Amino acid sequence: QVQVKESGGGLVQPGGSLSLSCVVSGSIFNVYAVHWYRQAPGKQRELVAVISDEGITGYADSVKGRFTIARENADDTCYLHMNSLKPEDTAVYLCNVDGLGKWGVRSNWWGPGTQVTVSS
Repeated sequence: QVQVKESGGGLVQPGGSLSLSCVVSGSIFNVYAVHWYRQAPGKQRELVAVISDEGITGYADSVKGRFTIARENADDTCYLHMNSLKPEDTAVYLCNVDGLGKWGVRSNWWGPGTQVTVSS
């Protein structure tokens, strides 16, 4: 059993900052890529950022220069540091982990998400 849990969401004013965490636990033997997605009401799920097991990163154009993804392999934790937040960043932020689970089977797992609201 693999568990993925996001934390760090909340209410922040425009221009503010938040840092999200994604912790992976359970029967996972290797974590490959970690993705952060977001989903706003009435909109499709959007890929925000990704980091490979080698630390190679990628960002959606809408967050480039404002968000930073990082990981601590020793703790199986991934972070999303968000600066200069805008109201349009309001969404549920979800972590998706690509890894090697039980019996050596590669799969991916989702967390339940954490709400980020940017409003004055």
